[in-house]
Amino acid sequence: MAEYQAPLRDMQFLLNEVFEADKLWASMPATEEVTPDLVDAILEEGCKITGNLIAPLNRSGDEEGAQWSDGSVTTPKGFKEAYTTYAEGGWGGLGGDPEYGGQGMPKMLTVLFEEMMYAANSSFALYPALSAGACLAINAHASEELKQQYLPKMYGGVWCGSMCLTEPHSGTDLGIIRTKAEDNGDGSYAITGTKIFITGGEHDLTENIIHLVLAKLPDAPAGPRGISLFLVPKINVNDDGSLADGNAVSCGSIEHKMGIKASATCVMNFDGAKGYLVGEVNKGLAAMFTMMNYERLTIGIQGLGCSDRSYQSAVEYARERIQGRAATGAKTPEKVADPIIVHPDVRRMLLTMKSTTEAGRAFSTYVGMQLDIVKHHPDEEQRKKAEQLVAVFTPVAKAFFTDLGFENTVHGQQIFGGHGYIREWGQEQLVRDVRIAQIYEGTNGVQALDLMGRKTVASGGVYFQVFAEEVRQFVAANQTDAMQEFLQPLSESMQQLEDLTGWVIEEAVKNPNEVGAASVEYLHVFGYVSYMYMWARMAKAALGEEASDDFYKSKIFTARFYTKRIMPRIQGMILSVKAGADPLMEMGDELF
Repeated sequence: MAEYQAPLRDMQFLLNEVFEADKLWASMPATEEVTPDLVDAILEEGCKITGNLIAPLNRSGDEEGAQWSDGSVTTPKGFKEAYTTYAEGGWGGLGGDPEYGGQGMPKMLTVLFEEMMYAANSSFALYPALSAGACLAINAHASEELKQQYLPKMYGGVWCGSMCLTEPHSGTDLGIIRTKAEDNGDGSYAITGTKIFITGGEHDLTENIIHLVLAKLPDAPAGPRGISLFLVPKINVNDDGSLADGNAVSCGSIEHKMGIKASATCVMNFDGAKGYLVGEVNKGLAAMFTMMNYERLTIGIQGLGCSDRSYQSAVEYARERIQGRAATGAKTPEKVADPIIVHPDVRRMLLTMKSTTEAGRAFSTYVGMQLDIVKHHPDEEQRKKAEQLVAVFTPVAKAFFTDLGFENTVHGQQIFGGHGYIREWGQEQLVRDVRIAQIYEGTNGVQALDLMGRKTVASGGVYFQVFAEEVRQFVAANQTDAMQEFLQPLSESMQQLEDLTGWVIEEAVKNPNEVGAASVEYLHVFGYVSYMYMWARMAKAALGEEASDDFYKSKIFTARFYTKRIMPRIQGMILSVKAGADPLMEMGDELF
């Protein structure tokens, strides 16, 4: 399998030429010291640590897996040493609050580093990803005392974090959790219950693990309105920050999984463990969503990273593997056969991977830009607009990135033929590793329902219109002859999406089942149109440069492929949505 190399040129193109990030950062006091030179240096170092240190552990980590013994979890050989190097380099606090030891780098940058991490080694990447999400929730909702006590060690990578939501009987429906919290009367609570599917719930990478646990007080209201959030350390912490005695937290077992085998997926038992309230009583779900929304974006980026890793290997293989002859005549007559990259079907798969991965990278950077505006922009109107965009983009990013990530890793495996099914080439591992990303942090069906139901129908399409108006303004502002081949399909597809949005909103009044019936196809139409917008923006930056530079030439050819061969996918999806809910719902349950 090809060695992983982060796509630095493409990342720099997005930041500097497509989104002009330096101008945005200069306009916001919190990021005005973030310069292109600093960003380039961080990306280059990120490329080194992911390519040279973390990626080489990917296959061996899969082969060995995380191991459980008598309540303790051991990560595969090399993980602990690599994590120590990662932490010492300050990577755990890259986007963290500087007030507590973080580096305060903008989200536009950190999403690109996250992609590098997932492309290099998804199992390894999950440990710091959960910590970063836990830090966000603590920083946003915990008391100043808890922030001072826990965040510096977590940003420094000395301690890790985890998110404990799911229970054996309670997955998506968190309102029925049974984990209980009882007030100890001294500012702490006793937490009792069992949580399952806890990523990084136990491991040997750090000296302490800080669990964020959803639980209910005895007098809590029924349902999700009665959930509170608690910080529960694996090892109790003294007032001076030193470690005290072990808490009543234990790992009962780890799961044996299809993929991400080096990531410990744990059953966690809390037996009267000491915990501390984060935020307000019975407001825990809102606090946890701070972390969950971060995790949904980062898990989307897992799909993107695996897609890129698969593409890098597939394109190298397609250039070297010789089989058959080109339909138009031999391309390498001095050899017994041509490289398989000459065959239209191989090119179809490669260009599908390339066009959707590059558009996804642009979209993740664009979502990161909106998050930076929400957090730092001095103009309230700009912050509000960005917040509305983030609301609709989060479920799209999580579900669409991972659906296409799985599709693309399968394409990469297919290009390798029989070798793609063999472990030593690495492609089958990517298929296995990325598959979970469509399931955890809210299944993609739930993400689609969130987009269609809560973010679109319930709002009367208000959030969607913010996005539609931005696209219309972009089209109007870039009316040149060279841009027409991209602007016209963008404008037409946006109009189709707008019409589809109105149709579902109208039909849902008559039949509530229309929301769920439309949701998955609607999210995909939204995703493909969003990617068309990204390609139009990238084409704008590349046009005029392609004559002298192969990078820009490749961008224009790839944009054309996406426009002509990928965008037509939405037509069938639109017809499927407009077929309505009846074909799904009219058959009796007993007939299945």
